[in-house]
Amino acid sequence: MQPEPLNNILDIVPYKGGEAQIEGVSKIYKLSSNENPLGCSGTARAAYIQAADALNIYPDGAHDELRAAIATRFGLDAGRIICTNGSDEVFQLLGRTYLQPGDEIIQSEYGFLVYRLIAQQSGAKCISAPTKNFTAQVDAILAAVTPKTKIIFLDNPSNPCGTYIGFDEIKRLHSGLPSNILLVLDAAYAEYVNANDYSAGLELAATFDNVLMTRTFSKILGLAALRIGWAYGPQRVVDALNRVRGPFNVTAPSLCAGAAAMRDMSFSQESNSHNQKWLDILTKEIEDLGLAPVKSVANFVLVGFAQNGAKTADACDEFLKSKGLIVRKLGAYELPNHLRISIGTDEANHALIAALRDFMRE
Repeated sequence: MQPEPLNNILDIVPYKGGEAQIEGVSKIYKLSSNENPLGCSGTARAAYIQAADALNIYPDGAHDELRAAIATRFGLDAGRIICTNGSDEVFQLLGRTYLQPGDEIIQSEYGFLVYRLIAQQSGAKCISAPTKNFTAQVDAILAAVTPKTKIIFLDNPSNPCGTYIGFDEIKRLHSGLPSNILLVLDAAYAEYVNANDYSAGLELAATFDNVLMTRTFSKILGLAALRIGWAYGPQRVVDALNRVRGPFNVTAPSLCAGAAAMRDMSFSQESNSHNQKWLDILTKEIEDLGLAPVKSVANFVLVGFAQNGAKTADACDEFLKSKGLIVRKLGAYELPNHLRISIGTDEANHALIAALRDFMRE
């Protein structure tokens, strides 16, 4: 006899992040993980370094300074904010708090892979609602609702598609749901969106008892290494999640750097400007090469390739690697004919464009 995990655990395929190394290649441009190519705020870096003077002291388990900084920036009630070890931990806590075997969650087709993992860990079933043109469809999500539905996860903008649905559609989705279903709006890429009809969902999360909005410090704030996330929603939901989370789930240096980053508005604006400039350029360049980019509002582009022949996604991935460029293959999302390409530095973006031109001309 030996210890055995729960039956559903061994069925889980662990999440795998974007590749970062190419054997035999020293100069690498990593465009596989949607990281901020500008780094992070200088004040955040300084706060992190200063925090190293007190590594023997436990962090603030209540996250008071960080929650206050978030609340000030967005005009929120700090008491309804929960801070976590990346936004992934919010999803983990939701699974532990609200899901049990036999329950169902709903995501949009091509939804962020972690949602499915959360369902599997809890013995719940993940239902994927069909998209149209890689964009979430409210009617499809509502049609998938059953008495077993407990949570709807909607990444808006979508990862890996880069598409979004406007606030009117989000409100229509919410109004069509039973009040006992929790709507989780994953707004990891919200700060990159410049569309007038977009909202991250703070208004709904502030108003209704069944809406939670999640955010991350890993993208536009450039603190992916520190693993900081947060969520805002009903006091009852936040209180339940706080009862499940670990007492010191965010490190002290992360808390200090996160608060400083949240107060540095100029870095976010600079990052948004860099991203929008290159998002427009890359999308046009890719279209001009005869490829099929999906219109994105995030910091990456989903690109479609031929299913067969010499110009497939796999062939392009191998060619780009030969040039030191790492992008994201999407077989795990059931998108084997697509690659997701992050916006990089000026140098990386120029290198990418040159490599794609060479690939298509060969």
